[in-house]
Amino acid sequence: MKKIWVSKSLAFTVLSAAILSGCASNTASSNGKLNVVTSFYPMYEFTKQVAGDHANVIALIPPGAEPHDWEPSAKDMKQLKDANVFVYNGIVEGWAEQSLKSAENKNRVVVEASKGIELMEGLPEEEHQADPKKEAHADKILDPHVWLTPVLAQQEVEAIVVGLTQADPAHKEDYRKNADAYIGKLKALDDSFKTGLKNVKHKEFVTQHAAFGYLAKEYGLKQVPIAGLSPEEEPAPDKMAEIIKFAKDNKVQTIFFETLVDPKVASTIAKEVGAKTAVLNPIEGLTDDDKKKNLDYIGVMTNNLEALKKALNE
Repeated sequence: MKKIWVSKSLAFTVLSAAILSGCASNTASSNGKLNVVTSFYPMYEFTKQVAGDHANVIALIPPGAEPHDWEPSAKDMKQLKDANVFVYNGIVEGWAEQSLKSAENKNRVVVEASKGIELMEGLPEEEHQADPKKEAHADKILDPHVWLTPVLAQQEVEAIVVGLTQADPAHKEDYRKNADAYIGKLKALDDSFKTGLKNVKHKEFVTQHAAFGYLAKEYGLKQVPIAGLSPEEEPAPDKMAEIIKFAKDNKVQTIFFETLVDPKVASTIAKEVGAKTAVLNPIEGLTDDDKKKNLDYIGVMTNNLEALKKALNE
């Protein structure tokens, strides 16, 4: 049976529903622009690129917050209720379905950006393993990290175009023009990945959690995750031993960690095998350092490419 992530608790929706009252705002803001609420950073960035000057776009999940376990406050629910458009990835936002019901707005356009994309099946934390010969029997869950390959990011952008056009058909041509320009940049990014990873010496890379399955599949690589689809899960001792053995057997010299999660497990494995650590960013939110460097989705993905090229050619 397939499973999808759900938030740990939905009790907040009862309180939020009680706080929300009256009719939702079904019109654009006072400056004539759409009010668009997005879930987390990639959805915000893609939507901003498509919307251009025709929408006020916000992200509910703040910079630096890890989105897998985040839950909206009453203020967030009010923003969701008043939104003309809500854009989310799907699966990551376990709170979204119940929140949309609680913050009811019949005129709001909802965009599930990953809808229509063929999602990969991932295994729960305890069944991720470095040894591909071992069988796993746990129920499978779906991997939401489609934004981490430029090819699937383009499909998410297309879904956003449809949603914004539905809410604001008067600016249909502008949304299409903006999307085409951004998709051109994503295609160029895809070309860079294809070229940069085509002739690397190694295909396997060890990551802190299983966020890079789509990227690995797209470019012919093999992701070996320490943790499962949720970065908060800690691997069991036998799993740690498997990863350490894999890294030693395959002479892995870099263990990748990520910016929004404690890197202690990755650091422990790196120390055990005599490897170094480096960042491979799942772009689930920009850090203060990212913002200081004026990084955006394409900038972070370019950094990811350079990190992979360096590690896979060691």
